[in-house]
Amino acid sequence: MKTQIRKTALSLAIAACVGVSGAAIANETTSAIKGQITGPNGNPAAGTKITILHVPSGSVKTTETNDAGYFTAKGLRVGGPYRVVVDSDTYADQEFNNIILNIGNDYPVNASLENISNIEQIVVTGAPISAMSGGTGPASTFTLTDLENQPAINRDLKDIIRIDPRITIDDSRGSINCGGGNPRYNSLTLDGVRMNDNFGLSSNGYPTIRAPFSFDSIEQVSAELAPFDVQYGGFTSCNINAVTKSGGNDVHGGVFFDYTNDSMKGDEIEGNEVDNGNYTEKRYGFNVGLPLVEDTLFLFTSYEKLEGVRQFNYDGLSSGSVTADDVSRIQSISQSVYGYDAGGMPSSMPVEDEKILVKLDWNINEDHRANLIYNYNDGNTISQSDTGSSRVSLSNHFYNQSAEFTSIIGSVYSDWSDDFSTEIRLGKSELDATVQSLDAASSFGEMQIDTADGGTIYIGPDDSRQSNDLDYETTTVKLAGTYYLDQHTITGGYEYEKLDVFNQFVQHTQGEWRFNSVDDFEDGIADGLYYNNAAGTNNPTDAAASFSYAQHTFYVQDEYSFTDLDATLTFGLRYDKYTSDDSPNYNENFTNRYGFSNQATFDGIDLIQPRVGFEWYATDSLEVRAGVGLFSGGNPNVWLSNSYSNDGITNISTGIKDVDGVYYLDEEQRQARLNLFDTPNVNGGTPGYEVPQDLYDKVANTEIGAGDSSVNAVDPDFEMPSEWKYSVGATYTTEDEYVFSLDYLFTKRKDAAILKDIALQDSGNTTFDGRPILESKEGRSGDLVLTNVSGNSGESHIISAAMSKRFDNGISVQLAYAYTDSTDVNPMTSSVASSNYGNMATYDPTNPGAHTSDYEIPHRFTMTLGYTTELFDGYNTRFNLFSETYKGLPYSYTYNGSDKVWGDSNSNRSRQLMYIPEVNDPNVVYDMTPEEVTEFNEWISAQGLERGEIVGRNSENADWFTKVNFKMTQELPGFMPGHKGEVFFVIDNLTNMLNDDWGVLKKGNFVGNRMIKTSIDDQGRYVYSDFSPNNGKTATQSGASVWEMRVGVRYTF
Repeated sequence: MKTQIRKTALSLAIAACVGVSGAAIANETTSAIKGQITGPNGNPAAGTKITILHVPSGSVKTTETNDAGYFTAKGLRVGGPYRVVVDSDTYADQEFNNIILNIGNDYPVNASLENISNIEQIVVTGAPISAMSGGTGPASTFTLTDLENQPAINRDLKDIIRIDPRITIDDSRGSINCGGGNPRYNSLTLDGVRMNDNFGLSSNGYPTIRAPFSFDSIEQVSAELAPFDVQYGGFTSCNINAVTKSGGNDVHGGVFFDYTNDSMKGDEIEGNEVDNGNYTEKRYGFNVGLPLVEDTLFLFTSYEKLEGVRQFNYDGLSSGSVTADDVSRIQSISQSVYGYDAGGMPSSMPVEDEKILVKLDWNINEDHRANLIYNYNDGNTISQSDTGSSRVSLSNHFYNQSAEFTSIIGSVYSDWSDDFSTEIRLGKSELDATVQSLDAASSFGEMQIDTADGGTIYIGPDDSRQSNDLDYETTTVKLAGTYYLDQHTITGGYEYEKLDVFNQFVQHTQGEWRFNSVDDFEDGIADGLYYNNAAGTNNPTDAAASFSYAQHTFYVQDEYSFTDLDATLTFGLRYDKYTSDDSPNYNENFTNRYGFSNQATFDGIDLIQPRVGFEWYATDSLEVRAGVGLFSGGNPNVWLSNSYSNDGITNISTGIKDVDGVYYLDEEQRQARLNLFDTPNVNGGTPGYEVPQDLYDKVANTEIGAGDSSVNAVDPDFEMPSEWKYSVGATYTTEDEYVFSLDYLFTKRKDAAILKDIALQDSGNTTFDGRPILESKEGRSGDLVLTNVSGNSGESHIISAAMSKRFDNGISVQLAYAYTDSTDVNPMTSSVASSNYGNMATYDPTNPGAHTSDYEIPHRFTMTLGYTTELFDGYNTRFNLFSETYKGLPYSYTYNGSDKVWGDSNSNRSRQLMYIPEVNDPNVVYDMTPEEVTEFNEWISAQGLERGEIVGRNSENADWFTKVNFKMTQELPGFMPGHKGEVFFVIDNLTNMLNDDWGVLKKGNFVGNRMIKTSIDDQGRYVYSDFSPNNGKTATQSGASVWEMRVGVRYTF
């Protein structure tokens, strides 16, 4: 007898083959069992009956082998256990038990049957396929055991997928960093329907404030970097694919409660105290699965509630760029001069989150199965806005962000014959997101005040939250079919996704004032003033954007199983096309000025994506995989929305430099305009509460449709960005069940997105270090066009390796490592066009080139360690530990507020990369004391910077970061047979608990560490001044660096 079931180490081995892909309109939500059945002489056992039983629900699927002895059963629920019976009229039957299925992976059951005279039936116990097997590209799958046992203190899938060394969770922002790719290009799907941040506003990748579904509702989750199946699309970084639990014939479920407070959180980092304030936080919930009709209709539901807090960091104080005296003085001036309470620096504020999921599974009959899923999430958080190593925001600059998300998904799986099956899926989701300043009722605007040590303090309602509201609906349809023809599995389908958006995002509707110093703030002398609103009405609702567009996808694929070797070759084509009947308002001035219309959208853009994948089980111990394919998607829809919101004729931008449509080049004239208390304001009001009357009147007097403000537009020749991915890898299992894996993934970016300011042009002049000096066309700036990179768009190389082993004594271990080298042109960090343009460190905005990506983690090591024993007879005690060590994120050294020297008009003002002078550089002079010059040169030497050159973008890296998370769980007797209780505690960042110098996460300043100011003298030399050594420091991310513990109880039945 020969029976072949792929088996490898269990549980914690899963992250060894790591990968992340993006969310598609459709992703695999089910699994499959397939294989070849042969007779004693290797002849195909045609017509053999295969019966597959899902033990929990009693659902049965039957099929027969074809003439070549092959069979495939798709559309099976993930998890299990399953029982497979091979029923032959000619040979002895075989039975396979305890088969557990993983998302999107085919479980191979290959058997050589014996003659009946030899044996009547063979019973084999299967082992779950390792997440390292069953696919053509790098991926990882995490089972229910992992979800329940890993130290997931946040009850979030991020706590689980970070086991994969290629996936880094930025604990300071919550973003998922996959292989050096932009987190905005990730995607998340629940049961095959997209639940990622479709619009592109959130740093965490979710449409909601936290995970949009209950942690206890998930059966499995997979993460994929390059799945070469054409059904996957809509991402280029990584795809997180979750599948929900189902009810069964037995009533099962659980309840939980966990708790923490300020005494269960660290309060010291590197000898410095951290003020956690006084707070308590609790979470509780339940889940239950049960039969409504035995063997036929099942219900699963879950509920989870968070009553918690959001804690705040004040990095500018930590770095020294802002002092406590600065804050106190600004608070005093704000009250006495402007009559405004700027707020304080609270340690935390309360937040809430609530999740509900209801799922119905219906076994219509043996050939048809359906499910219906309802999911609801409502939560809020408080955000500081404008944070960084040189910034401090006071509490009245904070804003409340809330999101209410509802989705419903219906799927039908049908087997019309042994050769043909179909899947139909319909989905609808709605998001109501509100972002509002905590002090919106004051009607005050934003004020930015620079400090003497290179920092900035922010007060008043954030300029981007003064008029901000978002609602969108997403409708999805999937129609797919699979046909089995001998060794071929042919899949084809059509998918449709439509997005309907209402987006009100009008900046500066209450104004923004900028001051070069605290003294200027006190004297009312502004460096800049900005006011935007709707033409003719000054009502921001009139400048809101409403639009819709759809994506149509067609795909076809053939998966060929070889007869002479245990391998499959998958090849197919995916075609995406975007359509829209909406366009931005036509701006005639823009068209006449630049020679093309501002009304271009994604309508008509299409892309063919070929893919090929190969999987070969060379031996029972060695799996080899490879693939190549083109991927596209994941680009935030907010980039398109910018064109509707900023058409230049509806949303009118004004500023103190731009009252009459031209810039004031005469400094005396400009200063006169910037004396706030000599400038008449609306209703005679105080600066901050009211904007200058002439700015207000300029907007009010602009005839609707006749404005000539700054424009965001899409290049009429815009192509959808895409990435070629090439992958090769292998998994090897030794006789002692050590599992080793190795993967290499190369990504070549194509047509990457970038913003260009077409109102600026190269003057033809450069400074001595080769930087172009830009000049304005017609005195304009900020006409931003979304276009594609011309030339090299960047690339990435990812090498990952892992070893895992489960021992008989209850110990399991996994060690993994990933090396990442990633470059891009524009990191595209924001949802706002002006921020995407300005938030890129460069020395040449016209041709920035590909450099180290903002998201690159060069080296990352992970370890998982588990131990299960019985401290009390019959009741498990589990210890689980997760550890990660990685080299910090990259950052740059830039000039401080000096971009205008090169005519580089942008919202950041500090993105120009520093020139590092020679010791006696003839091209650099100093407006600094000799002591300050000496300090500057000592700093250069200490950093090891190359003199006589412009420092490279992201040439520096933050310190290495090491973190250990730990969980202990003790089982307790339940109140009834089959029930059990658990008590547990989880410690996040145990390293910091052991030593406050450990587990400290540091980051460079966003865009760049602003080191020194410069100007140009009449000899073309740089004049350096105001060196800010504190800005050279990386900022400690306090919230991500202190330890935290939660204690809880859980009862399951």
